[in-house]
Amino acid sequence: MKKIRYWIRRNFGFSQREVNGFLVLIGAMVLLTAAPLLFKWFSKQGTGVVESGVADKQLLDSLVAQLEAKQPERTGRKQVYQIPEALQPFNPNHLTEAQWQELGMPRYMAQRILNYRNKVGDFTYKAQLATIYGLPDSVFQKLYPYIQLPETKPDRYGRQQGIAANSRTAPNPNWASNSRPRERFILAPFNINTADTTALKQIRGIGSKLSARIVKYRDGLGGFHSMAQVQEVYALPPAVVDSLHKYTFVPKANTVQQLSLNQADANQLKAHPYISSNVARAIVAYREQHGEFRKVEDIRQIKIVTAELFEKLSPYLAL
Repeated sequence: MKKIRYWIRRNFGFSQREVNGFLVLIGAMVLLTAAPLLFKWFSKQGTGVVESGVADKQLLDSLVAQLEAKQPERTGRKQVYQIPEALQPFNPNHLTEAQWQELGMPRYMAQRILNYRNKVGDFTYKAQLATIYGLPDSVFQKLYPYIQLPETKPDRYGRQQGIAANSRTAPNPNWASNSRPRERFILAPFNINTADTTALKQIRGIGSKLSARIVKYRDGLGGFHSMAQVQEVYALPPAVVDSLHKYTFVPKANTVQQLSLNQADANQLKAHPYISSNVARAIVAYREQHGEFRKVEDIRQIKIVTAELFEKLSPYLAL
């Protein structure tokens, strides 16, 4: 049981209390799932309906076989997006179906984008492409830097003010009926390492406390070098983690603030979230006994620095 708890905490980032609640929830689900079967079994004891149970099982087996036979058809449409490594800037309003497929889009997705453009009109800013149903966020983020459209939605209020100014001299009684409906706000992905609390609070589910907690943890690390580190923020709900993966990113050319193994003292080292007080003292003691580190990998000579800790910590270390 301890191994199961440790596995859950390590893979899902749960606290001890969340692990206990998760196990209780799983147990309750198993009981609820088995309850109808147990009730049916007890109700049929002594009634001689074994043949009926066998017939039901055969019927279920046949339904499962039919579903499995149709499964390839269902999964066959879920194609892998093969985005070219060398992308060129493009305007999504000028591409044909064949050109979308050259960008790695499956045929059905290329047709869906063209249908959207025919019904709604041309794309006016980058994030509007992300509204296409079924387009993976990972694919959109790869295309995002190469889309030849404005970063944000163009301001349409200036045009409306001009119309309103003209309407003073020539009132239009049908103004209310001719006005365009209000467009839904779409959040464009942004760099999580440069975002402040105001930017983070644009994401649904993130308020003042969570945004401050994310910024504090990020600054303590010296910046995120991978989006996987987001789930390390204390008490961050899984839904918020998913939203951060959707609306934020770590740039490829990303640099993090590094600690000097040869100059930082124990207090500076233990201020990093990955370095405990014991590890900080051990680093300083090793340096005093053996001299300055010649390379970052020399820290592995310290016994309490495990391979897992070194892998997490190495992007933040320098000589």
